[in-house]
Amino acid sequence: MTPKQLFTPETTLDSVLGTATARKVETAFGYVTVGEMLAHFPRRYMEIGELSKISDLPVGEDVTIVAEVQSVNRRRMQSRSGFLLEVVVSDALGPDQSTLRMTFFNGFEAKRDLQVGSTAMFSGKVTIYRNHLELTQPDYSLLDTAADADPRPIPIYPATAKFPNKKIREVLALVLAGVSPSGFPEFIPEAILETQRIPTRVLAYENIHRPQTVGQGYAARTRFAFEEAFLLQLALAQRRVYRSQQPAIARHGSSDGLLSAFDKTLPFTLTDGQITSGMEISADLVRGHPMNRLLQGEVGSGKTLVALRAMLQVIDSGGQTALLAPTEVLAQQHYQSIRKLLGSLGAGGELGSDPRATRVDILTGSLNTGQRKKALLGAASGETGILVGTHALLADMVSFVDLGLVVVDEQHRFGVEQRDAMRSKAETPPHMLVMTATPIPRTVAMTVFGDLEISLMKSLPPGRAPISTHLVPLQIPKMQQRLFTRIAEETAKGHQVYIVCPRISEKTAEDDFSPAAADPENGAPAGDGPPKPASMTVEKMMEILDSMSIFADTEIRALHGRMSSEEKFEAMQAFDSGKAAILVATTVIEVGVDVHNATLMVIIDAENFGISQLHQLRGRIGRGGLPGTCLMATWLDADHPSVARLQAVESTTDGFVLAESDLNERREGDILGASQSGSKSALKVLRVMKDAKLIARARTTAESLVAGEVSLDSYPGLQSAVEAWVDEDMQAFLERG
Repeated sequence: MTPKQLFTPETTLDSVLGTATARKVETAFGYVTVGEMLAHFPRRYMEIGELSKISDLPVGEDVTIVAEVQSVNRRRMQSRSGFLLEVVVSDALGPDQSTLRMTFFNGFEAKRDLQVGSTAMFSGKVTIYRNHLELTQPDYSLLDTAADADPRPIPIYPATAKFPNKKIREVLALVLAGVSPSGFPEFIPEAILETQRIPTRVLAYENIHRPQTVGQGYAARTRFAFEEAFLLQLALAQRRVYRSQQPAIARHGSSDGLLSAFDKTLPFTLTDGQITSGMEISADLVRGHPMNRLLQGEVGSGKTLVALRAMLQVIDSGGQTALLAPTEVLAQQHYQSIRKLLGSLGAGGELGSDPRATRVDILTGSLNTGQRKKALLGAASGETGILVGTHALLADMVSFVDLGLVVVDEQHRFGVEQRDAMRSKAETPPHMLVMTATPIPRTVAMTVFGDLEISLMKSLPPGRAPISTHLVPLQIPKMQQRLFTRIAEETAKGHQVYIVCPRISEKTAEDDFSPAAADPENGAPAGDGPPKPASMTVEKMMEILDSMSIFADTEIRALHGRMSSEEKFEAMQAFDSGKAAILVATTVIEVGVDVHNATLMVIIDAENFGISQLHQLRGRIGRGGLPGTCLMATWLDADHPSVARLQAVESTTDGFVLAESDLNERREGDILGASQSGSKSALKVLRVMKDAKLIARARTTAESLVAGEVSLDSYPGLQSAVEAWVDEDMQAFLERG
């Protein structure tokens, strides 16, 4: 039998490469099978033009040379952090000994690869610096000898120090020798391949790793991007079909019930976004299959009010509702907010309450035995119409008489299993409303939440004041002093201030937030210059404030994830009531905290936070009609790459514009599981911003192929590919609904 008949995606690498090399691949990348190795796609291609001699290089043009490294020098940059790597090379194609200098900024990979005596192919634009020819930040590919120069494009892969690009290409050459249609059967129907103008699976593997032209390599990339989008959209389309076939109790409400009474008490007019979203949700609730809707909008757009009106419609229909929040702080905020909005209509069972009133309870892990028993009995007896809670709602002991609606806030904090646990608490599948305050671009929502209907709220309710945002360069001593003076000025006006720090203390790594490495290259510190001060901690900030005379008469509280529930509640109560003027916290206050008198948000070491986090944090201020100010403090120089993220937040308060910037920076995250970290993305090739049109085509194609059926009986290979591609959480969700 030939190798082409033997290789399959499950073929182990040790049987192809030998035990020693396979072990090195596993150590470097975690791959143990041929399929995993083949999916190690190039980041880009080094396009090779006609080879030039160093002595004939034209200034201002792109060139390709084959050269030998003569010297390597590393020196620190003067005007910014980091280092310059200067590499001098000589021509390796002939007797001409002309030399050329190359410069790499923070060239960690070049420093590792380009040793004196090594030969490589370099491509870049020729410039003149101090009367000498130079290539700045050129592409390069190591060669064994000058004779190995190949005119075809060279794929550049994600690599490691011990497993460089050259070794990756050698391994893939051995793997590709065994790839054939018999071992890698095509699962995308031929008609779709023709319509989408994409190559077959086997040809795409060959072309992405060994293209004859750069265009051929990127065409192969399109095949794999479409494949990922198509499999995802098929899974989502099947899930939509499955849910549409599930029965649900229609919740028609009542013309003169609790919702009607509540609407009459509102002292303000609903925004257009609240009205439209409310109508969409109300229409879903009266259908005979479960609602699955995403309600998304800006921080402070009034989503809780919209969700509450949906809850009241369900209660008017004889059902109960639950609101699942990710933290105790947020659960308490929702509970207090709902009780306040409902007034006597939320005091069911209490003396003097409205006859139509319902009961609102809260269930969290910090309740004492008596409080927990009361909440559990209220839900189990049907007396409680709205039960707000954290993960405590998921416990087996929590039961309802008729759970009709589950509202999940900040759904990305919950995994599929947790949402499924809430569904299991109803005999008939309950309606599901998912809320998020993180604006999501349309293409992202179509990809990540493709199984949900989407309601969008962009307008803010009357009374929301504008928020101004400014960068504060802490490396300037006067700015440090001015920052604390500004805090004191705000508290002197009778207003309140948030100060957010990335860590709790220096004593443990188990903080609320783990700051990212300053430099992306293997987590190395940024450059050779003086190190940036360690990230500010809540404990250190409390010490600094306590030592300053301008805060001698100011009550300051701390709030973070290592505090007990009682301590958190006490700190929030002190701040909420106005007793405490300053709250020093971690990102535990990122969502849900609603203190109308808070007008200043100070974010220390702001580069440690993502765009969406920064936007969420500044949304905590300006909620009471008073103008808000957000100060993002950083030690980084203005030209540091991370400062661009802060400048994006400074430049706009449009969350949807920022969401696109955020996505472009940190990628999509694991869109099928609970993880939201870009580094754990389940997508190998697909980029939901870059490939927006391709995703739309994949969705249309998937919907036409599914055509109302849960399984693809006519396409068994495709169905197997869908089941193999989605993760365990997603598969369990498809099976149980």
